[in-house]
Amino acid sequence: METPQIPYITLNDGSRMPGVGMGCWMGAVGGSEEAGRTTRLALDLGYRHIDTAAAYGNEEAVGKVIRESNIPRDQIYVVTKLPEAAHGNVVEGFNASLAALGLDYVDLYLMHWPMAHDPATKRVLQPEESPTFVETWLEMEKLLQTGKVRTIGVSNFSVKTLEILLPHVKVVPAVNQIEMNPCLPNDEVFEYCKKKGIAVTAYTPMGRPDAPFYTSPIFLSISEKYNAAVGQILLSWSVQRGAVPIPKSSNPERAKQNITLVKLASEDMAQIDLFHKQEGMHRTLCHRKRVEGTTALFGWTFEQLGWNLGEGGVALE
Repeated sequence: METPQIPYITLNDGSRMPGVGMGCWMGAVGGSEEAGRTTRLALDLGYRHIDTAAAYGNEEAVGKVIRESNIPRDQIYVVTKLPEAAHGNVVEGFNASLAALGLDYVDLYLMHWPMAHDPATKRVLQPEESPTFVETWLEMEKLLQTGKVRTIGVSNFSVKTLEILLPHVKVVPAVNQIEMNPCLPNDEVFEYCKKKGIAVTAYTPMGRPDAPFYTSPIFLSISEKYNAAVGQILLSWSVQRGAVPIPKSSNPERAKQNITLVKLASEDMAQIDLFHKQEGMHRTLCHRKRVEGTTALFGWTFEQLGWNLGEGGVALE
């Protein structure tokens, strides 16, 4: 089978990351069987970037497929993430993930969320409570000395939280993984990360199955122009603007489409760039159901997170 030409990006530590990955969040904690099947499909199709997390509950299944793939380990870029309950014991949290994966090292280790949980009570700690995300990051920096993690980064960080973090670091995060799609392009934090040399990984890059892209005349017209699926257009837009999308699909046809990119003309990029300006479109798609009727997510307010969102995850213009 021909391996698609997936672009690579160079991170601020000189390492290289495949420019499209396969996400392993299965929609609920666990899903080990589907996660394993999805990872196997991805590697067979030519994906070389696999993104999981302790919180997904499927590191063991993902790691097993990677180990049994017969693909040299240095050709697979493995990402996992520190759970909130391990912010006060980063080494223990990391070692638990490494053991679950059954690997000698991970390529990229991310702080999954800026908020910490008390492991005993499961209470969400507020931004000023210890361990703060600055304290957690300084402990993550020490992992680089072990040789068991090559690169470290953050996830779900905003300009606000990065502005708090960066003055204290010895190692600038190489990556910030955030939701990014044409409904929530996250332009402010994306441009900020570019200026700081921080690469951006895009989760939910294709929205949800009921996302407006799939019925939008704009996307249907662009899709027809390139004889490509709407999903391919969405991922091509992400890559062309300089982000690294991590779609998830266990459908062989769609999974192959997702790494078969097209070169979009500047006028088509511009149309997609402005899609969120349409009435009612500028909002989170990933967290929509979790934030219905509220202005908080996972125990922090949008203001504390630095997310410019109002009730229900609709952007504040």
